[in-house]
Amino acid sequence: MRSLFQAVLLAGLMAWSWPLAAQMDHNCSSHSIIVGSPEDKLMLAVNGTDDPNAKVAALEKFVQENASSKYAPCAEQLLTKNYVKLQKYEQAIAAGEKAVAANYLDVSFLEDLLRAYMGSGKAGSEAFDIIMKAPAQIKAETVVPRTPTESDAQFQAAQNAAMQRAQSDTSYMVYAFFRFLPAVTDPSQQIKYLDQFAQAYPDTAKERAGLLNYRYAIAYTQSNQPEKADEYAAKAIASDPNNIEALNLVSYDYALRRRTNQAKAAEYAKKVLTLVPTMKKPDGVPDEAFKTQQDTQAGMAHLTLGFLELQRTGASHHTAGAIKELKEATELLGASPELQGEAYYFLGYSYEADYPPQHRAAMAALEQVLKVQTSMQGQARGLLEKIKRVAH
Repeated sequence: MRSLFQAVLLAGLMAWSWPLAAQMDHNCSSHSIIVGSPEDKLMLAVNGTDDPNAKVAALEKFVQENASSKYAPCAEQLLTKNYVKLQKYEQAIAAGEKAVAANYLDVSFLEDLLRAYMGSGKAGSEAFDIIMKAPAQIKAETVVPRTPTESDAQFQAAQNAAMQRAQSDTSYMVYAFFRFLPAVTDPSQQIKYLDQFAQAYPDTAKERAGLLNYRYAIAYTQSNQPEKADEYAAKAIASDPNNIEALNLVSYDYALRRRTNQAKAAEYAKKVLTLVPTMKKPDGVPDEAFKTQQDTQAGMAHLTLGFLELQRTGASHHTAGAIKELKEATELLGASPELQGEAYYFLGYSYEADYPPQHRAAMAALEQVLKVQTSMQGQARGLLEKIKRVAH
């Protein structure tokens, strides 16, 4: 078990020693501390207060004065926990990484360290290493030794509690993984982490196939491998036909990037617009942030449909349908400058392609492109200059 309190008489010393699992503030169960030792005095101080500041002061003093103690990594684990309580995330990370380097691992400590990475906004390779190591540690901590006095019912209850704890711990690791992944800027590294996650958490990979394949699709899109992106997005949709993000990704890719399968692109974009109003706000997400998420998904679908309408205009030069969709997209995509820039560019193009051309409206739309951070600025500037020459 994670907590086992047992007194052992040390031969020759005639002093009492307490396994560290007995201490209520940590799980370094492989160590013993002797009454009257620096470690014993530390734990009396730590367990004698509920104030994390006081705990930190005692722990910092101990690690400074007893750097060679075998208990030092356990003290670093406790520092990690209490630094997190105080929202001192940089200090928590520094302490936690020392404990990890010494290979002192338990699941509650790993979760504390991940909370520190989240709080600091700095989740590098170390955070992913912890997540990949966690399954083995979670499994090890589900082993429940049976005491001689336990009844069958008590032992079964202890096993059930351990399994429930393991499920909760696994859920947290999965949450942390998908929380950290979008911040990885190198798409090839994202793919590597996804591969590692699928190996380390095979059951979760099956249960969350829609989300996992969607993240693969995003990574392959960012690495400019559209065929692989579409392959994984299709898998995501197969696993979850109402996956709004995956539907939008495939629809947009078919329409604007690869410019293939326009019928499927339109079908998926229209489906997104029916699904967005049914989105459920996750717990803890502010209303305004959730509304922004909805607007972005709807705006991306309108952008796709507007582009498809523009493509269908042909010789008729009637672009009212495209203009309607693209105006809607520009209003909804304020949180996504790149997509909003595209929407404004194609809106300007649609105004100019209309019959008769709407020069002023086209120029106004293209000038908006120049006000947002988007890769479309060069094309917008070129088209704007052409329109100005014919409009005056």
